[in-house]
This record gives sequence, C-alpha cells and structure tokens, in this order.
Amino acid sequence: MNVKIYIEGGGDNNKLLQIQCRTGFRQLIEKAGFIGRMPATVACGGRESAFNDFKTAVVNSKEDEYVILLVDSEEPISSSDVMPDSNYAWDHLLTRDKWERPHGVSADQAQLMVTCMETWIMADRKAMSDIFGAQLQMSALLPENNLEIRPRHEVQDKLAHATRDCGKDRTYTKGKRSFMIIGKLNPETLKAHLPYFRRFIETLEQHL
Repeated sequence: MNVKIYIEGGGDNNKLLQIQCRTGFRQLIEKAGFIGRMPATVACGGRESAFNDFKTAVVNSKEDEYVILLVDSEEPISSSDVMPDSNYAWDHLLTRDKWERPHGVSADQAQLMVTCMETWIMADRKAMSDIFGAQLQMSALLPENNLEIRPRHEVQDKLAHATRDCGKDRTYTKGKRSFMIIGKLNPETLKAHLPYFRRFIETLEQHL
C-alpha cells in the first residue's frame, strides 16, 4: 500500500518552509521504524488547506493508495479512545471545524496532533535539552504526563517561556526551527506520553 500523509504545516505559499516541514516529519517517521516502507508526506500550509488537499486526494486516489490527514486538534479531545478504528478524530473535527468525513473514508484516515505540534515537542525532554542547551528552563515546562489534555495556547506559551533565555537564534518559534526539532524527537518517548501519537504510529503500521 502506498500511503500519503497530508500535514498541516509549512505555511501557505512558502515552498522552503514546506520542504522543511516534510523533512522534519519524514525524519521522525523514519525513526519510528519505517525506513524502507516510508509514506509520502505533503506539507499543506494551514489546516483548511490540509483538509481541502486531503479531500481532493481522496477523490483521485488509486486502489493501492491510502491517504491520511494529520492536523492539530486545536482543542483537547473529549474521548480517551485512541484505537486506530475509533471515530473520535472525525467526530472532533466535525464538532470543532464543521468538517464532514468524506464518503468512503475510514476512521483512521483522520490523525490528530493533540492539541498541537508543540505538544509533541514538549513531550521529549532529552531532545529539547540537546537542542536548547543548558539555558532551557525545564521547570517552566508542563509535566510530560497528560500533555494532550492541555490547551494549545498553554503548551505554546510554556514552550516559549522555557526557551526565552536560550539566545536569539535558539528561542522556540514556529517555522523552520519547529520542523527541525520535530526531526530530532524520539518516537518511543512520544509514544510513551502521547496516546494520539501512538494511534498515528499504529495506523501507519497497519497500512505500510
């Protein structure tokens, strides 16, 4: 099966940032054990663009192609059911974004970064320490456990605060630096702390 993931990220009409987004996610997926059977990754820019690109791909996909949408949940998920065949990802997107599940699309074709990409980053303290150095304020970070119940603004604000003394070129910001960090994360650490990341990896295992 040929899998293609349509990812929220990379900025609209920014080719360089989209390349960096694809590279970061590809590096993370490779480390999760998919070398030699990698999915294709498409950086789509904003979340609406990602959903629209996904819907187009669903219509045009061939029998041996499986397309997946990967976007921020933006808000905590009300269910703890993270089995790949759970409908809660689509239910959440319908409630929050008014996105209807396209006809014929399976439950596991909606994958969520809960509540945002920065949640993945904050879950891996070793990677953060390696990247940001001794000036990283670990005490300012949220606890690793139950990170997916934290509102995205809280996660993003805490991450910025914890890295504020790391230097002008090392303080956390969205964009190029965030995608570089994604590529450095340890998927085993993320699986240990983030049930919806674990669902994402289990879904890839089923289709690759």
